[in-house]
Amino acid sequence: MNFSFTEEQEALRESARAFLKDNSSPEQVREIMQTELGYDTATWQRIAAELGWAAVTIPEEYGGLGLSQIELVALMEEMGGALLCSPFFATVCQAANALILGATQEQKQEWLPLIAAGEKTATLAYSEANLHCGAETIEAVATKTADGFTINGTKTYVIDGHTADLLIVAARGHGSSGNDGINLFALPADTAGIARTYLATMDQTRKQAQIVLDNVAVPASALMGDESQGWATLKKTLDLSAIALAAEQVGGAQRCLDMTVEYAKERIQFGRVIGSFQAIKHKCADMLLKVESARSAAYYAGWAAATGDSELPVLASLAKAYCSEAYFHSAADSLQIHGGVGFTWEYDVHLHFKRAKAGEQLLGTPSYHRELVAQHIGL
Repeated sequence: MNFSFTEEQEALRESARAFLKDNSSPEQVREIMQTELGYDTATWQRIAAELGWAAVTIPEEYGGLGLSQIELVALMEEMGGALLCSPFFATVCQAANALILGATQEQKQEWLPLIAAGEKTATLAYSEANLHCGAETIEAVATKTADGFTINGTKTYVIDGHTADLLIVAARGHGSSGNDGINLFALPADTAGIARTYLATMDQTRKQAQIVLDNVAVPASALMGDESQGWATLKKTLDLSAIALAAEQVGGAQRCLDMTVEYAKERIQFGRVIGSFQAIKHKCADMLLKVESARSAAYYAGWAAATGDSELPVLASLAKAYCSEAYFHSAADSLQIHGGVGFTWEYDVHLHFKRAKAGEQLLGTPSYHRELVAQHIGL
């Protein structure tokens, strides 16, 4: 088992790092995150059309690059360090994966080339007011009709839900429960009966929305895969999303460590740089341990996703649980070492602290994923 990147993958990382340095600087992040759209359209077009990132995991037959989840992990790590404001996570890590895993041939041909070219964005409308991640928490109902389905329900905290062109909506069959009866639908966002509301959340660098589906009539052709068999597709999509998010959190945690070490070398207190104090050294060493352990967890999970390893669900949960906490604790320790200035607008620490806290809740809390791991191993 080889966890080192190939020369091509390292080149991808280096090119991503260079691009993000020029196009996702702290000044640019601050400017973009104050907009309701949440990203710069010109930068997104460069990401999709020029760099081909939107096409990274999409098969070549649908206009994509046909690369693996390992390349996606590499990109997400770099994006996390730069706090990139873009629809990439929702479109590529969530919606595109759902389409690849569970869409019909016609749906793939219709949507994947548009996503690969950056012409359409998409998202996964899954979570609801209960904020949990199991199948039993899906309460939106898809009632079968003569022409297709009618969907009623409310989706909350949908990433980029107010701007996405395509919604992958999870709803259950009338009277079903648990893992049974789950359906996924590929719906254009302008479908009649869909109301989208932008939500002001703590993490301004990643926009979220509420989506209300009020008697939304959809044709049978919008159903992804077989009726009432959508949970397997949704569960794997959530696993892949968790791995991508874990990789992003590794990049953010590394950036917190880098900022902290740099500051500790410059800040003078009691006539000495604070980095010379043993307490500061210990905190930085603890941060380094968390970052490197998180990186190992994310890379291992990415390898499992790329190779189709049977342990994917366990490794995805392990990565999400550990990387979420590693990022948050790294951001919190960085904030403490920076002192009062850490939460001022001029410093980037508070931006990472907010994203780390929001990411801890996204796709399931660490305690939720530890419970999944315990169940998988029979505890």
